Amino acid sequence: MKITDRELWLYVLLSKLPRPKSYEGKIMCVAFLGTHVPLLALLVYFLVINSFSLETTLRVLLIALVATLIGTGVTLYALHKLLAPIILTYLAQRAYINQKKLPNLPTKYTDEVGILMADTVQTIKKLDEAIDHLTNYDAITSLPNRVLFGDRLQQALLRNQSRNRLLAVMALKLNNFREINNALGSDAADRLLRVVAERLSANISTLDMLSRIGSDEFAIALTELTASEDVVEFCRSVLNSLALPINLYGDRVNTIASIGIAIYPFDGNTVDRLLQSANTAVDEAYRQMPNNYQFYSANMNAQLQERLALESKLRYALQRNELQLYYQPRVDTNTGRIVSVEALLRWQNPELGLISPAKFIPIAEANGSIVPIGEWVLRTACTQNRLWQESVSQSLRVAVNLSARQLAQSNLVERIASILKETQLNPAYLELEVTESLMMENLEQSISVLEQLRELGVKLALDDFGTGYSSLNYLRRFPLHTLKIDRSFVRDVVSNSHDGAVTNAIITLAKSLDLNITAEGVETQEQYEYVKAQGCHEIQGYYFSPPIPTLAMTALLKKGERFADSEGFRNLSFSIGADD
Repeated sequence: MKITDRELWLYVLLSKLPRPKSYEGKIMCVAFLGTHVPLLALLVYFLVINSFSLETTLRVLLIALVATLIGTGVTLYALHKLLAPIILTYLAQRAYINQKKLPNLPTKYTDEVGILMADTVQTIKKLDEAIDHLTNYDAITSLPNRVLFGDRLQQALLRNQSRNRLLAVMALKLNNFREINNALGSDAADRLLRVVAERLSANISTLDMLSRIGSDEFAIALTELTASEDVVEFCRSVLNSLALPINLYGDRVNTIASIGIAIYPFDGNTVDRLLQSANTAVDEAYRQMPNNYQFYSANMNAQLQERLALESKLRYALQRNELQLYYQPRVDTNTGRIVSVEALLRWQNPELGLISPAKFIPIAEANGSIVPIGEWVLRTACTQNRLWQESVSQSLRVAVNLSARQLAQSNLVERIASILKETQLNPAYLELEVTESLMMENLEQSISVLEQLRELGVKLALDDFGTGYSSLNYLRRFPLHTLKIDRSFVRDVVSNSHDGAVTNAIITLAKSLDLNITAEGVETQEQYEYVKAQGCHEIQGYYFSPPIPTLAMTALLKKGERFADSEGFRNLSFSIGADD
């Protein structure tokens, strides 16, 4: 129902009066005038039309005045008391707004004012519950959030400190949540979180705590431990529960989870410290293998300190010319000649020596420095390929890896076009490699960017194929030229029939899509002969050459023209690599 000023005209009029300020005072004034004006008018009229002596007139006036004052006083007192429910309701609302104090009003009366008080109590209590839930609980899973979990954990720590009991804090991450979210949508991802929350809740007791503290992260606290070994059985139970398939509106998926464990008081005696230790442990668990749990250790903390030190030094590595490129050749299986090289980043720090890319590239990805570093790699590789084409007189592709942050750049295509123009390299001699997991982070945007790059004339390769999520479903949509078989399949392709079957299937699929096929990680002659027999077009790996510096790669390219057979080429490349 819409209320207009016309219906509130008297209230609007009274609200404009400067005095009295309170609504109750204004009602009292109206009541005073309402009782006195007609009474005084009647009294004056009575005195005018009757001839009384002065004494009688004064006596009548006095009696009338006293009676009026008494009646007015009683009336105003009654009005004051009748307005009390409204005033108390107003004060209760203000107390909740200012002090979060719930109202204590009677709710048993059924007239208009009684219903007003009862509805106010009910409404504020429901509002308080809603605010409490929004403030302290996760909207998707209805689990406690990080704030409430921290408060409850702090209370548990105080209790366990006095009782000298152990307590375990665990961080659980869903490692493939982002891929599932990107592939199936937010509704399916929300359902996944609710199912995971239900399964976790079924594994904990009423004394334990469960919370969702991040987009793909849960926190668990086991408060009644007798030994840290008790956590192992709990983690196994949780991982087995989460390993069961989940139906997401017709799509069956399997979650990949990792658990990090911190034990109070050994791994921290505060909420923040225990959560930090658990998060350090969960990252280590994921690095070791999927669906794994890991206890925190001092060694992990040392690794964290090392990471922070590397991050600090990495900020200046580019401007201090500490970065360099190594190149690993790819060999055509028919001719035995180099047809492409992959540019691989190396970091030579004057204090720490040669640092493994496995250590510093994830750091660069995390802090964003991979973007300027990646642009430097691209420019350097294009420049070098242009020099090789002039000095060796050979059409050669150079492959450069794109990072997730680079692929997310809105001006990536323009930057690559600018570098190609700057280095005067034909786009056909540049190959950009992306991983399928990177593509799945933002599928539609990734496909759009790759299509623009293909229109530019750049070759595109899908790296580490077979290790990501839903590859076969989306492969036909990717505008690719090359499919690279991941080294994990090639490693045991001869001895393991399953890896052989997977490799054969990938090769058959690539052929059906008319894609160039490259096998990575070829290290033995048996592996080489197997993938060649299956129809791989190009081979990359230590069987021919490890990644080598620019000068060694230049020498290899110049001499490679005279060594077309694979055996002689392999021996030559290894000798050059060893010398450098």
